[in-house]
Order: sequence, then structure tokens, then C-alpha cells
Amino acid sequence: MRGNMFEERIEERLLNKIRRVKLLILDVDGVLTDGRIIIDDAGLESKQFDVRDGHGLKILMRYGIGVVLLTGRRSQVVEHRAADLGITEVYQGIHNKVEAFDGILGRRQVTPEETSCVGDDVVDIPLLRRAGFSVAVADAVSEARQIADYVTHQPGGRGAVREVCELILKAQNRWLEVAVRYEFA
Repeated sequence: MRGNMFEERIEERLLNKIRRVKLLILDVDGVLTDGRIIIDDAGLESKQFDVRDGHGLKILMRYGIGVVLLTGRRSQVVEHRAADLGITEVYQGIHNKVEAFDGILGRRQVTPEETSCVGDDVVDIPLLRRAGFSVAVADAVSEARQIADYVTHQPGGRGAVREVCELILKAQNRWLEVAVRYEFA
């Protein structure tokens, strides 16, 4: 018999994958943002981030899950957002994400099975194939959605990351601790 309604809705095979997660690796554009890049007349770039996604990441890190940002583009905005959230490992301008992934796992001494990767586009597919628990955001390209273990209900930049954070914490039986801390249980 399963312990709660959450577990009853998630297939056991998937729950086992999520329970092993020690490290969450996120693409940025299209995952932490909605994929739009705003460039003003002065050439300054801006992006929008969802505050609930950020809070979800902070909660996840508080409960021992590492978070890494891995993106093909380079942007000071990403550095600022990572610093604001306390994410210290940020890889930008990465064109060979698999090589970076392997390096990250080696430095952190985690296995692919202990990782979760969240992506939205074809460049993320090699990582989604390697991760123990792969996630595509709701508005990801169809190729990414088809191979992912899980497709979020929320789109990138609009709650998808928060959804993944809660999913991991619930599967690892940590959500009650969060509920007690914030007094919503």
C-alpha cells in the first residue's frame, strides 16, 4: 500500500527515479524563462523569471538537492539571477552540454541516475537521455516532450521549475517538512 495520494498518482517506476535525485540541472532560456529575450535600444538584455520557480529552487537546495544552471547562451542576467538564488554553479555559452554534464557529475561525484535535467529544446535532448529523471517543460518542442520521463503541466518560465521542485520533494518525502516550516499543513 502506498503512503499518500501523491504517490498513488505517480507510477512506481517514475517515483523510484525521482527518489534517487541528488542534483537538478536546468537549462535557462525556455525553462527558467519563457524563452523570450528582450533587448532594448542600448543593447541591454533582460529576461523574466518566475518568483515561485526561484523559491522552489531555494527550498530544494535547503533540503540538500544541488542545483546547476547549464545554458548555451551567455548573459549577465543569468549570473545575477543565480547569485540571487544562491546557485553557485553556472555554466554559460556551453555548446557541448554532454561534455559539461559529464564534468559536473565528476566534480560533484554523482551518477547520471542521481540527476534530473530539465530542458525545452532539441539541444537538451542528449542530457534528457542521460539523466536519471528527465523533464521537459509543457511548452518544450515535441521531440523533447516525447523522450522525457515527465512533462510539466506548467510552461517554462511560468511555474515549470517550481512544479519539478515540488515533485522531487514530495517523492523524497520532504514536502511535509516544507509544510511544517511554512505552516500550511
